[in-house]
Amino acid sequence: MQTLTYRITFALAVLLVPTVGLAQQGKDYVRQAIDSRAEVYRDVAMQIWDFAELGYLEEKSSALLQEQLRQSGFQVETGVADIPTAFVASYGSGQPVIAILAEFDALPGLSQEAVPSRQTRLDKASGHACGHHLFGTASTAAAIAVKDWLSQSGTTGTIRLYGTPAEEGGSGKVYMVRAGLFDDVDVVLHWHPGDQNSASPYTTNANRSAKFRFQGVSSHAAGAPERGRSALDGVEAMDHMVNLLREHVPQETRIHYVITQGGLAPNVVPENAEVYYYVRHPDAQELNEIWERVLQAARGAAMGTGTTVQWEVIHGNHSVLPNHTLSRLIHANLEQLGGIHYTPEETVFAQEIRRTFGHVDLPLGSEKTIQPYKEQHRASSTDVGDVSWMVPTGGFRAATWVPGTGAHSWQAVAAGGMSIGLKGMILAAKVLAVTSVDLFTDPPSPSKPNVSGRRSAALISSTKPCWETGILRWTTGTEGRW
Repeated sequence: MQTLTYRITFALAVLLVPTVGLAQQGKDYVRQAIDSRAEVYRDVAMQIWDFAELGYLEEKSSALLQEQLRQSGFQVETGVADIPTAFVASYGSGQPVIAILAEFDALPGLSQEAVPSRQTRLDKASGHACGHHLFGTASTAAAIAVKDWLSQSGTTGTIRLYGTPAEEGGSGKVYMVRAGLFDDVDVVLHWHPGDQNSASPYTTNANRSAKFRFQGVSSHAAGAPERGRSALDGVEAMDHMVNLLREHVPQETRIHYVITQGGLAPNVVPENAEVYYYVRHPDAQELNEIWERVLQAARGAAMGTGTTVQWEVIHGNHSVLPNHTLSRLIHANLEQLGGIHYTPEETVFAQEIRRTFGHVDLPLGSEKTIQPYKEQHRASSTDVGDVSWMVPTGGFRAATWVPGTGAHSWQAVAAGGMSIGLKGMILAAKVLAVTSVDLFTDPPSPSKPNVSGRRSAALISSTKPCWETGILRWTTGTEGRW
């Protein structure tokens, strides 16, 4: 009844208030619309937190968000870009076309209860250590609120929610960009969970990853070692050479790896071994050159150990292209809405979880404030980068975690599974929604400074994924052998 009364009031205001006031009327509308359904969105987020589905396996999480959107009047196209868990939900017609990104994949090996001490969940091996359950739900909430406002106000334009799978190591957005799903979009908005509130523009590292699989010859490690050729020796030789390489690459480079297969018994020379690499650099072209040197290390390791090696590119993405025009707009809205305020119980939770940290520079209480506007570089990577090189893209962070929390940690899972994370999620939904209202009431155009996007080819060359596991498998164009 309260929502209906507000809609009638808004409709009358549209007739009476001059055009200059329509944006603020719309902002008030979407904020109240989100508040009126806050409990629904909290329940949705907690269900996705509980599902904790890995990339490309987010069947329940994707379906739950799609259900919310369909019930709210969106047209939903699922399985886009040949990805079963990817979808696009649309409402409205004509320009501008404003898109909001939604992620919903979890991370392996970070199971955690919603408590301020390290306690894994017995029923789960994965966890939302990057807060994508909050990401996807807030974006959905914002899109629904904007859709209702468009309907009630008669404003022209199209709002879209892009369900983007497998940001963690799968680069699902790269395929959605390549499929042309963003070709007619005017502006893309996104956000990310974090330990502070910030809308400063930022760049990231471009990233490429691959699994290097060495094959040797098995034998009895004691009885006939001369007959064996250890695949694990190949992996270790490669790792050693790449570690030597670190001294001779640009200092912004990041290289990290895990040995995912090394043998089953010490008395058997390993016939197969595998190492999984990420290589990052701010510039994609520079990354390509560093990548070739990593491949040379793999080839040399195979040659020196009498093994063979082949590699499978798992993903690749560009750095994020910042857009100051959009960032300043988002920053202004974030400042107007303000930060997060903890209850006494939440403060106790925050104090306890901060005892598990080392030294942190971000004080408790900073969740209430908005960080100053300042362009930044982040060493992390995201497939939002490929979107940003195709369409003007703006994003921000909301304080869903306790100040000082790092992403990909059990502390992030814990805070994201209780009221602290959910408060940040509602703030993020409002920032996305009110910014969308600004864009609909003052549409972007090529004549506006720093609004136009730039286009670039994606890093990966393959186009045909198959869905055997939670990690994207390439069928053409990316395997190397030596």
